[in-house]
Parts: sequence; C-alpha cells; structure tokens
Amino acid sequence: MSSPEEPRHPVSLEPAGLRFDAPASVPLLKAAQAAGIRLPSSCRNGTCRACMCRLLSGTIEYTIEWPGLLAEEKREGWILPCVARATSALVIASSEASVQTQAGKR
Repeated sequence: MSSPEEPRHPVSLEPAGLRFDAPASVPLLKAAQAAGIRLPSSCRNGTCRACMCRLLSGTIEYTIEWPGLLAEEKREGWILPCVARATSALVIASSEASVQTQAGKR
C-alpha cells in the first residue's frame, strides 16, 4: 500500500470527529478503509459520485485527469475520495462516515 518513509497526512472527518492518516500515494477512500472507517462508495473510479463529500480545508490531487465533478462543484469544494490523494492535512465533511463493523458492513 505505502512505504514507511512515505509522507502521511492527517485527515479529519466531520461531523463524526473520525480521524485517520492518509499516505500520499493512496486514495482517501482506501486510506479510510485501512483505518476501519467506512465512507460511501460504489464505482471507486471517480464516475458514480457515491463518495462525494466536501473538502473543508487542505489540498488534494486526483489520480485521474478529470473526476466526475462539474467545474462548479470543484470550485465549491466537492471532492471524490475514491480518486483523491491528500497533499496536506485535510478536514472533510461527510455525514455518512462511520466506523466499520467487524464484518466490514454497517
């Protein structure tokens, strides 16, 4: 997944108050799942928009050229965690974030 010397960025999920570290090379959705946090998702390639949430602070970069967001949505701070990587500490608003159960389902 990532190397020990790779930069890791702290991510806070509001309003749940959940936190995890995201390696710079790993999409936010995968980093959250590795930390036992569930975010809504479906396609995992930036097209379905199921994981769409708002970036409150920090910076990201995308693993694809143009994720499934309108230019206006991007300006408003909407992101797709399935194809976004942290480039700094982040605060993200996702009302559907939760801790995964033992079976990985909620």
